[in-house]
Amino acid sequence: MRVALLAESFLPHMNGVTGSVLQVLRHLAEAGHETLVIAPRSGEVSADLHGARTELLRSVPLPSYPEVRVVFARAARLATILRSFDPDVVHLASPFVLGWQGVAAADALRVPSVAVYQTDVVSYAERYGLPHAQALVGAHIARLHRRATLTLAPSTASIAQLEDLGVDRLRRWGRGVDTDRFAPERRTAAWRSSVAGGRTVIGYVGRLAPEKQVADLAALADIDGARLVVVGEGPSRAGLEAALPSAVFTGHLGGADLAEAMAGFDVFVHPGESETFGQTIQEALASGVPVVATGTGGPVDLVRSSVDGWLYRPGDLRDLRARVADLVGDEGKRRAFGEAAREGMRNRSWDAVCRELVGHYEEARVLRPIDDRLPARAARPAGASPAGASVEPVAPADGGEAAPTRTSDAVGARTWRRYVALGDSLTEGLCDASRMPDGHFRGWADRLAELIAHADPGSALRYANLAVRSRKVGDVVTEQLGAALVLRPDLVSVLIGANDLVGRHCDPAALARDVEAVVRRLRDTGADVLLVTPFLPHRVAAHLFLERRFAVYAEHLRRVAAETGSILLDLQAKRRIGELDLWAADRVHLGSSGHRFVAYRAADALGVPDAEALAGLDAALHEHDPAVTGTWLGRDVLPWVWRRVRGRTAGDGLAAKHAGYVTVGGPGRARSRAETG
Repeated sequence: MRVALLAESFLPHMNGVTGSVLQVLRHLAEAGHETLVIAPRSGEVSADLHGARTELLRSVPLPSYPEVRVVFARAARLATILRSFDPDVVHLASPFVLGWQGVAAADALRVPSVAVYQTDVVSYAERYGLPHAQALVGAHIARLHRRATLTLAPSTASIAQLEDLGVDRLRRWGRGVDTDRFAPERRTAAWRSSVAGGRTVIGYVGRLAPEKQVADLAALADIDGARLVVVGEGPSRAGLEAALPSAVFTGHLGGADLAEAMAGFDVFVHPGESETFGQTIQEALASGVPVVATGTGGPVDLVRSSVDGWLYRPGDLRDLRARVADLVGDEGKRRAFGEAAREGMRNRSWDAVCRELVGHYEEARVLRPIDDRLPARAARPAGASPAGASVEPVAPADGGEAAPTRTSDAVGARTWRRYVALGDSLTEGLCDASRMPDGHFRGWADRLAELIAHADPGSALRYANLAVRSRKVGDVVTEQLGAALVLRPDLVSVLIGANDLVGRHCDPAALARDVEAVVRRLRDTGADVLLVTPFLPHRVAAHLFLERRFAVYAEHLRRVAAETGSILLDLQAKRRIGELDLWAADRVHLGSSGHRFVAYRAADALGVPDAEALAGLDAALHEHDPAVTGTWLGRDVLPWVWRRVRGRTAGDGLAAKHAGYVTVGGPGRARSRAETG
């Protein structure tokens, strides 16, 4: 399997996310899988990445926490990186900024994504003095994880939190622990003497940041016979050293030094209330050290109160002190709790956890084709599976890819009765002359109408095509939108903008705002909207300077689709659309094969059954596109220049192909007759 891992943070900054990614890389490599890491670049990476390829992207530090880096990479760039790697699954490690673009890129490439919820960003917003941002952050987290094919959460508390946000497709997946590295045998008298001089050691390991609530350790500073030892770095260190003058601050420790320190503790304390899991708790337990942790969030699943530690009442520092003092004063209890802690970690190895992770990858690969048959994947309502289906991966006897088994309602395409196409020459169908009389064209929208009608042979589809060659976004706003509203469609396709983008002066963001207004007006009527991103052919030198414009415009349209609940056909992200064999000789319009490609991709996006099979059959049976004669300069360029000089366009004086409805399909033989509404 080929796995692409997108991580919000990475080496050289070590934290829980980075540590988990490194463990996953190691175990995937040992199992024979290929990996790619996409992450922020923040310094030299010298660690063993176990053969993983890397794409480290330019990043900027958070002002209040420079060790944390943020990548602002567009989904189109990530899609290009992913396309070259050709992953079977995209693993999103603690996704937020980079992860949002990553899930969009995975969607564009129709690759399953597995989002690993590892950081309680909602609570972090409050801890960093941004309480008014909590609702916005929560909404962003909900959108992101609903868009992912599958979400893995590390604890029952984090699953409940995500469920409250409306996230579905949740699976429990914890973290492994290195029981060889973290073990009671790492305990040394020399280390203990150097930090505590024979006193009982109360230890903490983690980031020194507000969300970790390390300041709560002040309640333990004067327990008789004990020394507080704080391991870690972070933006709060200076303030904590001032508040805890009797504590020992070691700074960051890693490798054998961290293992020695962890085993050298007598009691491990974890005060943070925003933990989705608590990896350092596992490491302490594996080291045979009893744990006192807050009774909320991830620690609830890790600490067995009165067996290997204590859970204290969240926010109750008197209870925290009492629980720690109980263990400090009772060596026998510490020893019994420590033995139980070590025993409880024996079955939580990273090897076992990563085998479980691969199983989740396989499940996501089963679910993704089902999602591809549903419109508006990003707006999928909460529930275990689409359309109420219960899906389980079934291993085939021949060892091939597992296939889904639906045990309840079948997942099918939505039925539409009135379809209207808006756009320019691409939607009009220019150059798709295959099997048409001279001077007439079919086009992808005509073909899509036939596919929609094919999906429901018992009913007819009414279809109008208002597209006219050379039209721009402004023409859709002022002319085509009004005409479409009169027809009261329940499905509208919108492919527009290429003629604006090739102009001398162009603002892709402003164009996208105009398109967004059109889409919102249509959505307000209850119609579904199929929003299509414009595209360019590859290897055409004249188009090189236009590529950035098209990419920026497409990124805005992706946002519009997500925010309006529209169905996105992201052709700009599909490399195949740029191959020259799909284009007409003018390298401006699609040929018949290109229109067939777009029609079947659109049918896929709409969930039309058997679209892929029909596409293969169509390609096998279809004749080659009609041959063209003449040179490109004389046949295409000079007439275009001459029209521009005269202030004319190829669409002047032309009306829409189907200004009113025509009927496609229905019982008996297909028919076509004009209608008005």
